[in-house]
Amino acid sequence: MITTRAAKECGQADYGWLQARYSFSFGHYFDPKLLGYASLRVLNQEVLAPGASLQPRAYPRVDVLNIILQGQAEYRDSEGNHISARSGEALLLSTQPGVTWSELNSSKDTPLTRLQLWLNACPERENPLLQRAALPTEATCSLLASPDGEKASLQLRQQVWIYHVQLEPGESHSLPLRGARAYLQSIHGSLFAGDEEAQQAKLGCGDGAFVDGESLLRLTARTPLRALVIDLPA
Repeated sequence: MITTRAAKECGQADYGWLQARYSFSFGHYFDPKLLGYASLRVLNQEVLAPGASLQPRAYPRVDVLNIILQGQAEYRDSEGNHISARSGEALLLSTQPGVTWSELNSSKDTPLTRLQLWLNACPERENPLLQRAALPTEATCSLLASPDGEKASLQLRQQVWIYHVQLEPGESHSLPLRGARAYLQSIHGSLFAGDEEAQQAKLGCGDGAFVDGESLLRLTARTPLRALVIDLPA
């Protein structure tokens, strides 16, 4: 079963210096039916104005995956660690108890646009504090993050596999799923999800979808497409 989550139905925030869309409950936006999905706790798309920053904050025990879509970001923690990432890169922060992080749009001219995911971290796992990887530019489907860092992917502290998908209009790709649940997110472009035409779900730009009980997810691009598939066995 594939159930869509339209972008226009998500939580919204506009503070001038920060614009945000929340797929699940976050900050002032609360929906008791949308507290996350399996081990996926947060999926936000946020735009920070040039030079804007998010003040230091502590996190629960989660892996924070930031996918930079435009601009450049700098991250600093209260222990003195520092890293930056720019458009076309993904950054994984393994949060720690008692450690705060701040985020800065280091450009004075360009907005910072990024997609952010929080994934519950297993308490037994300790991975590198900071990881960064370039997003693929040509591959149809690439493994972006995984529990064991296979295929040079970012290493998560959870049994989750995250795929980055790029398709041209009319192209299709079928992705085997390891678990009973997954979440599909359109970053850019529209698509059909599902096998049989009569049962396909239609997603527009920025839409998401809950995938439940499917062993194979077939994606067909209607326009040039970038999307994430978050395979959630746990």
